[in-house]
Formats: sequence, structure tokens, C-alpha cells
Amino acid sequence: MNKNILIVDDEEDVRAIAKLGLEMGAGWNVLTASSGQEALNVAAIHKPDVILLDMMMPDMDGRTTLQQLKANPATKKIPVILLTAKVQQSDRERFTDLDVAAIFAKPFRPLKLAEQISEVLGS
Repeated sequence: MNKNILIVDDEEDVRAIAKLGLEMGAGWNVLTASSGQEALNVAAIHKPDVILLDMMMPDMDGRTTLQQLKANPATKKIPVILLTAKVQQSDRERFTDLDVAAIFAKPFRPLKLAEQISEVLGS
């Protein structure tokens, strides 16, 4: 089944690499957002199957974006996978209270991304 996925990252090259990997690797439909606010709008309109969310962004960080996604009835059931360069145990412990499906480390392997997402979603 073709999945709709939303990639949220303030870095254009990260969005482009992830988009390419998911489109080529799995044939998924990929939406992108460069900010938390844009992500909230895109998610509410398109209701993707899953959201890949960068934790460190200017203006609205990933934690705030996640809280707003989960507070909105239209988007609260969408699984969210965090993308973060911070993967030390102490950093992971800061994320334990968050309602996320998984945490992926940056840098990621674009051609493995679809497989990793499918494993998390159980599909």
C-alpha cells in the first residue's frame, strides 16, 4: 500500500534526501514542511499515515510541534517518528515522556528509511 508521509525538517537537504529515499525506495507519497507551523497545517489538511519530525528547528521546535499535533483532534492519532542528532542515553531519556512511535538518529540511511518506518508501523 502506498503511504503518505510528512517530513518536517528545517534543513532542505535533509528533506530532499529523505523524500528521494522514500519515493525511490518504497514509492510512497511524500509531503514536506520546513517548520513546525507548516507541519501543523499540512498534517491537518492531508492527514499523512506517519510524520517524521526533526527535534531541533528554529521558531517552533519538535517537542512543541509534537504537543500541538497531539492536541489537535484531526492529527492526534497520526504516528510521529522523531528525527534527532542527539542519540545519547541522556538525550533519549528526555524523550521518554513524548507520545512518539520511534526515535531515529541522524544521519539516517535514506534507502533504509522506508523499511525502518514500516517496521515501526507494523506494516
